[in-house]
Amino acid sequence: MNRKLALLVLAQGLFLTNNICLVAINGLVGLALAPVPWMATLPICAYVGGGALMARLVGRHQLRFGRRRGFQIGLLVGIASSSLALWSVTHQQFWGVVTATLVGGYYSANAALYRFAATEIVAPGKREAAISWVLGGGCLGAFIGPTLARESRDLLVAPFAGAYLLLIGVALMGLVLISLIDFPPLTRPAPGAGGRSTRELVRQPVFLVALAASALGYGVMSLLMSATPIAMGQCGLPFGDAGLVLQWHVLGMFVPSFFTGPLIRRVGVLPVMATGVLLNLGCVMFALSGQDLDHFLGALFLLGVGWNFLYIGGTTLFTQAYRPEEKTRAQGLMDTGVYATMTLTSFSSGALVTTGGWRWMNWASLVPIALCAAALAWLAIGQRASR
Repeated sequence: MNRKLALLVLAQGLFLTNNICLVAINGLVGLALAPVPWMATLPICAYVGGGALMARLVGRHQLRFGRRRGFQIGLLVGIASSSLALWSVTHQQFWGVVTATLVGGYYSANAALYRFAATEIVAPGKREAAISWVLGGGCLGAFIGPTLARESRDLLVAPFAGAYLLLIGVALMGLVLISLIDFPPLTRPAPGAGGRSTRELVRQPVFLVALAASALGYGVMSLLMSATPIAMGQCGLPFGDAGLVLQWHVLGMFVPSFFTGPLIRRVGVLPVMATGVLLNLGCVMFALSGQDLDHFLGALFLLGVGWNFLYIGGTTLFTQAYRPEEKTRAQGLMDTGVYATMTLTSFSSGALVTTGGWRWMNWASLVPIALCAAALAWLAIGQRASR
């Protein structure tokens, strides 16, 4: 731990505060304003869809302006998107909320690079721990995000409008923290030496599996988490219970981060990722066994820990897939894949939960879990054969 990493951990906590609060309220805002119920999660879908559309652009901006200036631009975009969402909710404009969250996708894709920036401000042997610490900063969001959503629900006349107002303040605090960090310059490719082509990068088994694990792990998490407030409402549980469930879910996502890095160094990255797949499977089994508060709590907590193992493992594995001059391009490719998967699953969650219900959503999530398990097995067999 050093001063730069500590500030980045706090910045990650503020980013996750924004993210978690948006997940907690956007589905319910969408349900209240959408023309038809199945569009309820469209604001969440637009948020991750914007991330998918802008991840490559974010990578180019980072290379052009540097880490600090690039992160500052992302936070300014986040402030602008929350301002537009505040106006749209106040004036009951559903498509305005969707537009605001789509623009906010740039902020999300931008802040997703905090985990890669962490590896640049520590010694090479501490990269796994740095990734873990930065993602562990999400614990701050686990406490503040749901509380912010719950307490600001009736802060202004329009329900949840106050949350967007407070999120502007959260992004401003993040802007101050990022401005205090002096990142090392990014490696710029020499003219005519930009590294391998995109096709060569994505043909690497380690690249494909790291991307698949991160994208599918995030996809399952997004599918179930996006619909949780709506599903709990359908089961007659109050909004306060949904905030509690999301809080435990996010604790499951980020508390293990303080141990995942050392665990990867001890037992290897693939066993940790395989454990993440098993935890996702346990989440589905738990969710299918009942629909009371305890079942939602247990399922979402297991989902969070499973995501942590897959995402930190996938990010660690991914650092083996590119050279320094390929860094920003490779990271943009990875986050494009992650956000594209999240776009599909967050959109599907609204349709599934309002038509098929919570049980069908969990059965559907077994497909990406199985694909992730197959990808890990394929890489493990290939590595064993090469040895």
